[in-house]
Amino acid sequence: MYDRRKGDVVNSSRCANPLAPGLLADYWLEELPMTDEEQVEEHLFSCADCSGVLQGMVDLIKAIRELTRKGLVAVTVSESFLERLRGEGLNVRQYRVAPGGGVACTITDQDDLVISRLAADLTSAKRVDISQCDAEGNEQSRIRDVPLTGARNEVVFSQSTTVLRALGKQRLRLKLIAVDDSEERVLGEYTFDHTPSRS
Repeated sequence: MYDRRKGDVVNSSRCANPLAPGLLADYWLEELPMTDEEQVEEHLFSCADCSGVLQGMVDLIKAIRELTRKGLVAVTVSESFLERLRGEGLNVRQYRVAPGGGVACTITDQDDLVISRLAADLTSAKRVDISQCDAEGNEQSRIRDVPLTGARNEVVFSQSTTVLRALGKQRLRLKLIAVDDSEERVLGEYTFDHTPSRS
């Protein structure tokens, strides 16, 4: 099994009741209530299958975390992840934007991460995508099925610092889109007026 504290894997028999990937991810990120964490841990100590799945997830999460920490990818992140990065001494620049709102933004040489907090009512959404658009609102790319962690009133989005540092003065737009079966609806549109920093 995978032991989060030691990083060891112990082999056992096939699992009759596999743990859901989301539950395993929450366990590894230490986002479960204590009673749930103890139950998951007890299962993992006796189950090589679920421990193997967790080990694969841990490797993937570590790789994504390192890329995010370096500001090389655009991903959604959790509050606990942000707190860990702050605890490691990283400088996090944040912008909160309400649906239909906008903000003047930049990135400096001292910023390790740039976070966009996109407020929206996510309670009824089955799946949420982030649409990255040009100044006129035309979709340029889409991040599909973003994880909705914690409170369901915002999406915490980490922009690629590499991309942001290369931008000139530019207007960027993001849209949160709820995807329910075959239908889509816009939960919020957000405008970012980016100006390069002189620092």
